[in-house]
Amino acid sequence: MKSRCLMKSRCLRYSCLGAVSALAVTTLSACGGSGADSGGDPAGAQVVGVDYPRSDTDFWNSYIKYTPQFAKELGLGLKTTNSQNDVGKLAANAQTFISHGVKGVAMAPQDTAAIAPTLQQMAAQKIPVVTVDTRPDTGKVYMVVRADNRAFGEKACRYLGAKLGGQGKVVMLEGDLASINGRDRTEGFNDCMNEHYPEITVLGQATNWDGTVAAQKLQAALTAHPDIKGVYMQASFALSGTLHVLKQQGLLVGPKDKKHIFVVSNDGTPEELRRIAEGKIDATVSQPADLYAKYALSYLKAAIEGKTFKPGKTDHDSTIVKVRDGVLEDQLSAPLVTADGGTYDGVPSLKSDDTSLWGNTLGPEVTRK
Repeated sequence: MKSRCLMKSRCLRYSCLGAVSALAVTTLSACGGSGADSGGDPAGAQVVGVDYPRSDTDFWNSYIKYTPQFAKELGLGLKTTNSQNDVGKLAANAQTFISHGVKGVAMAPQDTAAIAPTLQQMAAQKIPVVTVDTRPDTGKVYMVVRADNRAFGEKACRYLGAKLGGQGKVVMLEGDLASINGRDRTEGFNDCMNEHYPEITVLGQATNWDGTVAAQKLQAALTAHPDIKGVYMQASFALSGTLHVLKQQGLLVGPKDKKHIFVVSNDGTPEELRRIAEGKIDATVSQPADLYAKYALSYLKAAIEGKTFKPGKTDHDSTIVKVRDGVLEDQLSAPLVTADGGTYDGVPSLKSDDTSLWGNTLGPEVTRK
């Protein structure tokens, strides 16, 4: 059996990356501090706070777009902040929400270990918290809304394993191993490869969810290993850099060309779906930005109303699982998406033009240009 994940490291926290999206309904601050209420909440509505983790990717910009839409549908008032991948800013934003008297908070902590003290503060104030996309390593929350991220890695593994015939080398552009998502996707991919495709070598590259770092690591890997035949990007942050590197090295060719490198991503953004249709990448796992926004707010409303939940099937094609005492997780559906909608080593997929995919329902103004 060949070795895998040849390069791993613990990842650093992000610094402030940009301004809060103008799409927010009520923005408390430009970079995580306090600010004035700009109004616009429904009369008499319960007000909740939503902290956006970043606004520099198509996926999170889509989540930012959906959030006020669903808040309006649910009759909730909304205050928003943007922690910009900085757990210190997230902690400050939580204090801002407390001072504004919100009835619940949705957040997506990128450092899932360091968020514990903030969760304790929210619990002391009896403010329910729903985490989106990520799950805290410790501490209690009302609900976690995310997909099964280990399954993300396994679906990518199954697709690449089938396409490569169980042989060769693949690069895994890891996210942030300080995040439960980075760990889950990495472990899911590696465990699947070890069990089902022991003759495929995985070259693991830590990227900290940074597209520039991902491109540099991919270029170095291709230089050192010109026989690489697959790339697994753990999120769409690496898409533009990956395409640039492949084009630069004459490898951005169609799937029927012998030089083609099979590329699988995670997120299901509009650009990913277009690139699949063009033959520039081969597959993605569609992470539901729309449902993350919808059910984060739905659970906050339920918390305000005093409702409780138990493990089991839901009425929206998902399953609530008990992660540990005090933590339930609603695992939303996240399908594999390919050009042909085929089944790969037992994993079914949807075609990239399937109208049920959230990435096919958004206008071009959501994506970065």
